[in-house]
Amino acid sequence: MADRDRRRSAQLTDPRALRAYAHPTRMALIALLRQEGPQTATRAAGATGESVASCSFHLRQMAKYGLVEQAGGGHGREKPWRATAMFTDWDPASSDDPVAAAAAQALQLALAEQYFELTARWVQAQPDEAAEWREAAQFGDTLLHLTAAELCELGDKMQRLVQPYLDRLDDPAKRPSGSRPVTVLHLAFPTLVSAHGSAGNPDPKPS
Repeated sequence: MADRDRRRSAQLTDPRALRAYAHPTRMALIALLRQEGPQTATRAAGATGESVASCSFHLRQMAKYGLVEQAGGGHGREKPWRATAMFTDWDPASSDDPVAAAAAQALQLALAEQYFELTARWVQAQPDEAAEWREAAQFGDTLLHLTAAELCELGDKMQRLVQPYLDRLDDPAKRPSGSRPVTVLHLAFPTLVSAHGSAGNPDPKPS
């Protein structure tokens, strides 16, 4: 089995690992390693804006829980690190352990904040982007009435749509000219009615 297939996804179940991942700097470092490949603490500091000491500390902490590993070569803070998997999975509802449930919820909230930051960054930068990218970007939401089974089926279909592009993550040679990193958010959940009876979709439209 190819190395990139073997390292495609990691399942987090340990509450300590979930808490270790739920940190903005660590999520930024994981994203960097997955997008750019192995990085030393020094290079990671230049890419994230953190100090070398901070990156070195966070990388070592994540290594304790199997989120990153040393890629070989170098020494001290010049040792390169790599992500152990291209994706991270966890089940926020499978455990009866309240500690694990709280850790999973904290991680989801941290990711939700990161999603908002990424979206806001695009909205702010959008006026200066080329017309082709402004027109290609997706921004909107759709309110549907689904059963739980149908929601699962919809999620599976969305995953199959992005599958053909995944090999480009860890093989730059497969990235076509003119391509750039694109964040595709997977968000689909029951809409909770507010205290005022509103479903909460401010401007529903196909995304």
